[in-house]
Amino acid sequence: MRALKAIYTIWLRDVIRFYREKTRIVGMLGQPLLYLLIVGTGLSASFRMSFAPQGFSYLEFMYPGIIGMTVLFTSVFSAISIVWDREFGFLKEVLVAPVPRWSVAIGKALGGSTIAMLQASILLLLAPVIGIKLGPLMILKMVGMLFLIAFSLTSLGITIASRMETMEGFQMIMNFLIMPLFFLSGAMFPMNSVPPWMATLMKLDPLTYGVDALRNIVFAGSPAREFLIQFSMGTDLAVVAAMSVVFITAGTLAFNKIE
Repeated sequence: MRALKAIYTIWLRDVIRFYREKTRIVGMLGQPLLYLLIVGTGLSASFRMSFAPQGFSYLEFMYPGIIGMTVLFTSVFSAISIVWDREFGFLKEVLVAPVPRWSVAIGKALGGSTIAMLQASILLLLAPVIGIKLGPLMILKMVGMLFLIAFSLTSLGITIASRMETMEGFQMIMNFLIMPLFFLSGAMFPMNSVPPWMATLMKLDPLTYGVDALRNIVFAGSPAREFLIQFSMGTDLAVVAAMSVVFITAGTLAFNKIE
C-alpha cells in the first residue's frame, strides 16, 4: 500500500504541474502542428505518393506519424523533471522517504505517459480537417495505444535522466537521440521506399512499431492499408509492450542507483 500511494502521489504531482503550465501545453503542440500543417501540406501539394491509391494525400500518411512525434517529444522530455528535482533538492527528499525507489520511478513513468497521451490526443481533433474519419472505438484504441507508446518512451527517458547530473547534459543526449528515433520511425516516409540499410535501422527503432500501430488503427478498412502498414497489429503491440518492460526495468534499476 505504501508503494501504491507513492506511485499515485508522484503521478498526481506530474499531472497537476502539467495542468498548471498552460504555456507548456501550447509549446509542446506547436512543433507537431508546424510539421503537420506546414511541412505536410507543402509536401502533399508537391508530390503524390506513387504507391498509394488515387486521392490519398501525403498529409493523411503523415498524420499518425506526427501524433507519434508528439508522444515521443513529450514522453522523453517529461523525464527532465528528474534532473530538475535533483538540482533543486526535491529528489533527495523523495529518495529518503520510506517508500521503495522503484515506486517513484513507476510513478514518474505513469505521470509522463498520462501527459504525453493527453497532448497527443488533442491532435485527434484534427482528423476531420485532414480528411480522416475516426469512430469512437477507433479513438479508444488510439488513446490506449498512445499510452502504451508513451509509457515505453517515458521509461527510456527516465533511464537516461537517472544518470544525468545536469540539465544541459540531459538535453544534449536527448537532442542526439530524439531526432533519429523520429526520422527512422516511418513518420515522414514509408519503409518500403528507403534503401535496405535504412530499412534495417527503421526496424530497430521502437517508435517504428508505435507509428505502425497507429496506422493500423487509423487506416483499418482503408484501401490504402496494404500500402501503408508494415507489420501486423499483433507484432506492433508485442514489440511496444516488450520495449515498455525493458525500458521500465532499466529505468527502475538506474533510479535505484541515484545517490
